[in-house]
Amino acid sequence: MQIQKSYKEPNGKGSLFLVGTPIGNMEDMTFRALKILAQVDAIAAEDTRVTGQLLKHFGIEQRLISFHEHNAQARIPELLDLLEEGKDIAQVSDAGLPSISDPGQDLVQAALAQDIKVVPLPGASAGITGLIASGLPAQPHIFYGFLPRKASQQRKFLETKRLYPETQIFYESPYRIEATLEQILEVYGNRKVVLVRELSKIYEEFRRGKIKDLLSSLESDPIKGECLLILEGYIEEDQPQLDLQSVLPQLRERVAAGQRLKTASQELAKVTGFKAKELYKAYHEEVEQGEE
Repeated sequence: MQIQKSYKEPNGKGSLFLVGTPIGNMEDMTFRALKILAQVDAIAAEDTRVTGQLLKHFGIEQRLISFHEHNAQARIPELLDLLEEGKDIAQVSDAGLPSISDPGQDLVQAALAQDIKVVPLPGASAGITGLIASGLPAQPHIFYGFLPRKASQQRKFLETKRLYPETQIFYESPYRIEATLEQILEVYGNRKVVLVRELSKIYEEFRRGKIKDLLSSLESDPIKGECLLILEGYIEEDQPQLDLQSVLPQLRERVAAGQRLKTASQELAKVTGFKAKELYKAYHEEVEQGEE
Protein backbone atom coordinates (compact mmCIF):
# COMPACT_ATOMS: atom_id res chain seq x y z
CA MET A 1 0.00 0.00 0.00
CA GLN A 2 1.44 3.35 -1.03
CA ILE A 3 -0.03 6.65 0.14
CA GLN A 4 1.23 9.84 -1.53
CA LYS A 5 0.66 13.25 0.01
CA SER A 6 1.72 15.37 -2.94
CA TYR A 7 2.29 18.67 -1.08
CA LYS A 8 2.92 17.51 2.48
CA GLU A 9 5.43 15.33 4.28
CA PRO A 10 8.56 16.00 2.18
CA ASN A 11 10.86 12.99 1.88
CA GLY A 12 14.00 14.73 0.68
CA LYS A 13 13.43 13.66 -2.92
CA GLY A 14 12.28 15.71 -5.86
CA SER A 15 8.84 15.49 -7.44
CA LEU A 16 7.95 14.40 -10.96
CA PHE A 17 5.36 16.82 -12.37
CA LEU A 18 3.26 15.66 -15.33
CA VAL A 19 2.43 18.85 -17.20
CA GLY A 20 -0.18 19.13 -19.94
CA THR A 21 0.66 21.33 -22.93
CA PRO A 22 -1.64 22.89 -25.58
CA ILE A 23 -2.99 20.59 -28.30
CA GLY A 24 -2.95 23.50 -30.73
CA ASN A 25 -3.82 26.91 -29.38
CA MET A 26 -1.06 28.33 -27.16
CA GLU A 27 -3.65 30.21 -25.08
CA ASP A 28 -4.83 26.91 -23.64
CA MET A 29 -1.71 26.76 -21.47
CA THR A 30 -2.63 27.11 -17.79
CA PHE A 31 -1.10 29.60 -15.35
CA ARG A 32 -0.12 26.77 -13.03
CA ALA A 33 1.59 24.81 -15.80
CA LEU A 34 3.69 27.86 -16.71
CA LYS A 35 4.62 28.37 -13.06
CA ILE A 36 5.75 24.76 -12.64
CA LEU A 37 7.76 24.77 -15.89
CA ALA A 38 9.59 27.88 -14.72
CA GLN A 39 10.29 26.48 -11.23
CA VAL A 40 11.45 22.91 -11.85
CA ASP A 41 15.12 22.03 -12.24
CA ALA A 42 14.65 20.37 -15.64
CA ILE A 43 12.00 19.45 -18.20
CA ALA A 44 11.91 16.01 -19.82
CA ALA A 45 10.49 16.70 -23.28
CA GLU A 46 9.30 14.38 -26.05
CA ASP A 47 10.78 16.77 -28.62
CA THR A 48 13.03 19.51 -27.24
CA ARG A 49 12.45 21.64 -30.34
CA VAL A 50 8.68 21.66 -29.87
CA THR A 51 8.93 22.32 -26.13
CA GLY A 52 11.64 24.91 -26.77
CA GLN A 53 9.22 26.88 -28.95
CA LEU A 54 6.56 26.67 -26.24
CA LEU A 55 8.94 27.98 -23.58
CA LYS A 56 10.19 30.74 -25.85
CA HIS A 57 6.60 31.83 -26.52
CA PHE A 58 6.05 32.32 -22.78
CA GLY A 59 9.52 33.70 -22.02
CA ILE A 60 10.71 30.73 -19.97
CA GLU A 61 14.35 29.62 -19.95
CA GLN A 62 14.76 26.11 -18.66
CA ARG A 63 16.99 23.08 -19.01
CA LEU A 64 15.52 20.57 -21.47
CA ILE A 65 16.25 16.84 -21.46
CA SER A 66 15.27 14.78 -24.48
CA PHE A 67 12.91 11.98 -23.45
CA HIS A 68 11.08 9.96 -26.12
CA GLU A 69 10.27 6.37 -27.06
CA HIS A 70 13.69 5.76 -28.66
CA ASN A 71 15.82 6.83 -25.67
CA ALA A 72 13.45 6.30 -22.75
CA GLN A 73 15.13 3.25 -21.25
CA ALA A 74 18.51 5.01 -21.18
CA ARG A 75 17.06 8.29 -19.89
CA ILE A 76 14.90 6.93 -17.06
CA PRO A 77 17.85 6.05 -14.75
CA GLU A 78 19.32 9.55 -15.34
CA LEU A 79 16.02 11.23 -14.49
CA LEU A 80 15.58 9.06 -11.39
CA ASP A 81 19.06 10.04 -10.18
CA LEU A 82 18.12 13.72 -10.43
CA LEU A 83 14.85 13.12 -8.57
CA GLU A 84 16.67 11.16 -5.85
CA GLU A 85 19.02 14.15 -5.43
CA GLY A 86 16.01 16.34 -4.64
CA LYS A 87 15.64 17.90 -8.08
CA ASP A 88 12.14 18.56 -9.39
CA ILE A 89 11.43 17.46 -12.97
CA ALA A 90 8.49 18.20 -15.27
CA GLN A 91 7.63 15.77 -18.02
CA VAL A 92 5.80 17.01 -21.12
CA SER A 93 4.73 15.57 -24.45
CA ASP A 94 4.54 17.54 -27.69
CA ALA A 95 0.82 18.17 -27.18
CA GLY A 96 -1.73 17.32 -24.53
CA LEU A 97 -1.18 15.25 -21.42
CA PRO A 98 1.99 13.18 -20.99
CA SER A 99 1.93 9.39 -20.52
CA ILE A 100 -0.54 9.06 -23.42
CA SER A 101 1.15 7.79 -26.60
CA ASP A 102 4.59 8.57 -25.13
CA PRO A 103 6.94 6.74 -22.69
CA GLY A 104 5.80 8.79 -19.69
CA GLN A 105 4.04 5.80 -18.15
CA ASP A 106 7.34 3.93 -17.82
CA LEU A 107 8.89 6.91 -16.06
CA VAL A 108 5.91 7.21 -13.71
CA GLN A 109 6.11 3.54 -12.74
CA ALA A 110 9.86 3.75 -12.17
CA ALA A 111 9.47 6.88 -10.03
CA LEU A 112 6.71 5.35 -7.91
CA ALA A 113 8.85 2.25 -7.36
CA GLN A 114 11.44 4.51 -5.72
CA ASP A 115 8.88 6.37 -3.60
CA ILE A 116 9.17 9.55 -5.68
CA LYS A 117 6.08 11.74 -5.75
CA VAL A 118 4.30 11.94 -9.09
CA VAL A 119 2.13 15.06 -9.35
CA PRO A 120 -0.28 15.48 -12.30
CA LEU A 121 -1.37 18.90 -13.57
CA PRO A 122 -4.72 19.12 -15.39
CA GLY A 123 -4.42 20.03 -19.04
CA ALA A 124 -5.72 19.63 -22.56
CA SER A 125 -6.63 16.17 -23.87
CA ALA A 126 -7.52 15.78 -27.55
CA GLY A 127 -9.65 12.69 -26.89
CA ILE A 128 -11.89 14.24 -24.25
CA THR A 129 -11.99 17.63 -25.98
CA GLY A 130 -13.25 16.06 -29.20
CA LEU A 131 -15.63 13.73 -27.40
CA ILE A 132 -17.63 16.43 -25.61
CA ALA A 133 -18.42 18.15 -28.94
CA SER A 134 -18.89 14.98 -30.98
CA GLY A 135 -22.62 14.57 -30.40
CA LEU A 136 -22.06 10.94 -29.38
CA PRO A 137 -22.61 9.76 -25.78
CA ALA A 138 -19.77 11.01 -23.59
CA GLN A 139 -20.48 8.42 -20.94
CA PRO A 140 -19.44 5.71 -20.93
CA HIS A 141 -16.47 5.95 -23.27
CA ILE A 142 -13.20 4.12 -23.92
CA PHE A 143 -9.98 5.72 -25.16
CA TYR A 144 -7.66 3.43 -27.13
CA GLY A 145 -5.10 5.82 -28.63
CA PHE A 146 -3.56 4.65 -31.91
CA LEU A 147 -4.85 1.47 -33.52
CA PRO A 148 -2.36 -1.24 -34.60
CA ARG A 149 -0.75 -0.33 -37.92
CA LYS A 150 -0.79 -3.79 -39.53
CA ALA A 151 -4.15 -4.56 -41.13
CA SER A 152 -4.31 -8.09 -39.69
CA GLN A 153 -3.53 -6.92 -36.16
CA GLN A 154 -5.94 -4.02 -36.49
CA ARG A 155 -8.76 -6.30 -37.59
CA LYS A 156 -8.13 -8.73 -34.75
CA PHE A 157 -8.18 -5.82 -32.29
CA LEU A 158 -11.43 -4.43 -33.68
CA GLU A 159 -13.11 -7.84 -33.61
CA THR A 160 -12.58 -7.99 -29.85
CA LYS A 161 -14.13 -4.52 -29.37
CA ARG A 162 -17.10 -4.75 -31.74
CA LEU A 163 -19.70 -5.56 -29.09
CA TYR A 164 -18.55 -2.89 -26.63
CA PRO A 165 -21.43 -0.47 -25.90
CA GLU A 166 -19.13 2.42 -24.96
CA THR A 167 -18.26 5.28 -27.32
CA GLN A 168 -14.79 4.49 -28.65
CA ILE A 169 -11.99 7.03 -29.20
CA PHE A 170 -9.02 6.44 -31.50
CA TYR A 171 -6.09 8.46 -32.87
CA GLU A 172 -5.17 7.92 -36.52
CA SER A 173 -2.82 9.24 -39.18
CA PRO A 174 -4.36 11.06 -42.18
CA TYR A 175 -2.43 8.64 -44.42
CA ARG A 176 -4.18 5.59 -42.92
CA ILE A 177 -7.59 7.05 -42.12
CA GLU A 178 -9.47 5.69 -45.16
CA ALA A 179 -8.06 2.16 -44.86
CA THR A 180 -8.86 2.19 -41.15
CA LEU A 181 -12.43 3.32 -41.72
CA GLU A 182 -12.96 0.63 -44.36
CA GLN A 183 -11.72 -1.96 -41.89
CA ILE A 184 -14.00 -0.62 -39.16
CA LEU A 185 -16.94 -0.65 -41.58
CA GLU A 186 -16.36 -4.34 -42.32
CA VAL A 187 -16.11 -5.31 -38.66
CA TYR A 188 -18.51 -2.87 -36.95
CA GLY A 189 -21.04 -2.14 -39.66
CA ASN A 190 -22.13 1.33 -40.76
CA ARG A 191 -22.17 3.09 -37.38
CA LYS A 192 -22.16 6.76 -36.52
CA VAL A 193 -18.68 8.27 -36.46
CA VAL A 194 -17.11 11.67 -35.91
CA LEU A 195 -13.77 12.64 -37.41
CA VAL A 196 -12.06 15.54 -35.63
CA ARG A 197 -8.91 17.33 -36.72
CA GLU A 198 -6.91 20.48 -35.93
CA LEU A 199 -8.58 20.88 -32.52
CA SER A 200 -8.30 24.43 -31.09
CA LYS A 201 -6.62 25.68 -34.30
CA ILE A 202 -7.96 27.93 -37.05
CA TYR A 203 -8.77 24.90 -39.27
CA GLU A 204 -10.59 22.96 -36.55
CA GLU A 205 -13.05 20.61 -38.20
CA PHE A 206 -15.70 18.05 -37.21
CA ARG A 207 -17.18 15.63 -39.74
CA ARG A 208 -20.22 13.85 -38.32
CA GLY A 209 -22.20 11.08 -39.99
CA LYS A 210 -22.13 7.35 -40.75
CA ILE A 211 -18.90 5.59 -41.71
CA LYS A 212 -19.93 5.32 -45.37
CA ASP A 213 -20.74 9.04 -45.45
CA LEU A 214 -17.34 9.87 -44.01
CA LEU A 215 -15.54 7.68 -46.54
CA SER A 216 -17.35 9.48 -49.38
CA SER A 217 -16.43 12.82 -47.84
CA LEU A 218 -12.74 11.89 -47.65
CA GLU A 219 -12.79 10.81 -51.28
CA SER A 220 -13.96 14.21 -52.46
CA ASP A 221 -12.30 16.30 -49.75
CA PRO A 222 -9.08 14.72 -48.33
CA ILE A 223 -7.71 15.87 -45.00
CA LYS A 224 -4.37 16.80 -43.46
CA GLY A 225 -3.18 16.67 -39.87
CA GLU A 226 -3.54 14.12 -37.08
CA CYS A 227 -7.07 12.76 -36.74
CA LEU A 228 -9.31 11.79 -33.90
CA LEU A 229 -11.97 9.15 -34.59
CA ILE A 230 -14.94 8.88 -32.25
CA LEU A 231 -17.17 5.87 -32.89
CA GLU A 232 -20.62 4.99 -31.72
CA GLY A 233 -20.73 2.01 -29.37
CA TYR A 234 -22.51 -1.25 -30.12
CA ILE A 235 -26.28 -1.31 -29.86
CA GLU A 236 -28.57 -4.30 -30.32
CA GLU A 237 -29.85 -2.99 -33.65
CA ASP A 238 -26.34 -3.40 -35.09
CA GLN A 239 -26.57 -7.20 -35.01
CA PRO A 240 -28.72 -7.72 -38.16
CA GLN A 241 -26.06 -5.93 -40.22
CA LEU A 242 -23.88 -9.03 -39.88
CA ASP A 243 -24.68 -12.29 -41.57
CA LEU A 244 -22.82 -15.57 -41.77
CA GLN A 245 -21.43 -14.77 -45.20
CA SER A 246 -19.70 -11.65 -43.87
CA VAL A 247 -18.19 -13.57 -40.95
CA LEU A 248 -17.00 -16.67 -42.82
CA PRO A 249 -13.99 -14.89 -44.44
CA GLN A 250 -12.71 -14.13 -40.93
CA LEU A 251 -13.15 -17.77 -39.98
CA ARG A 252 -11.30 -18.92 -43.10
CA GLU A 253 -8.42 -16.55 -42.34
CA ARG A 254 -8.03 -17.93 -38.84
CA VAL A 255 -8.09 -21.54 -40.02
CA ALA A 256 -5.63 -20.77 -42.84
CA ALA A 257 -3.31 -19.23 -40.24
CA GLY A 258 -3.24 -22.54 -38.37
CA GLN A 259 -5.97 -22.09 -35.77
CA ARG A 260 -8.21 -25.06 -35.07
CA LEU A 261 -11.68 -24.65 -36.57
CA LYS A 262 -13.37 -25.32 -33.23
CA THR A 263 -11.26 -22.70 -31.43
CA ALA A 264 -11.67 -20.15 -34.23
CA SER A 265 -15.46 -20.68 -34.20
CA GLN A 266 -15.63 -20.20 -30.44
CA GLU A 267 -13.57 -17.00 -30.50
CA LEU A 268 -15.52 -15.47 -33.38
CA ALA A 269 -18.79 -16.37 -31.68
CA LYS A 270 -17.83 -14.13 -28.75
CA VAL A 271 -17.37 -11.04 -30.94
CA THR A 272 -20.03 -11.57 -33.61
CA GLY A 273 -23.02 -12.77 -31.64
CA PHE A 274 -23.36 -15.99 -33.68
CA LYS A 275 -23.21 -19.39 -32.03
CA ALA A 276 -19.99 -21.35 -32.42
CA LYS A 277 -21.97 -24.30 -33.81
CA GLU A 278 -23.48 -22.05 -36.50
CA LEU A 279 -20.06 -20.88 -37.64
CA TYR A 280 -18.60 -24.38 -37.50
CA LYS A 281 -21.45 -25.80 -39.58
CA ALA A 282 -21.38 -22.94 -42.11
CA TYR A 283 -17.64 -23.44 -42.64
CA HIS A 284 -18.05 -27.15 -43.38
CA GLU A 285 -20.99 -26.49 -45.70
CA GLU A 286 -18.90 -23.98 -47.65
CA VAL A 287 -16.03 -26.46 -47.91
CA GLU A 288 -18.37 -29.22 -49.12
CA GLN A 289 -19.87 -26.90 -51.76
CA GLY A 290 -16.39 -26.04 -52.98
CA GLU A 291 -15.57 -29.73 -53.43
CA GLU A 292 -18.64 -30.45 -55.58
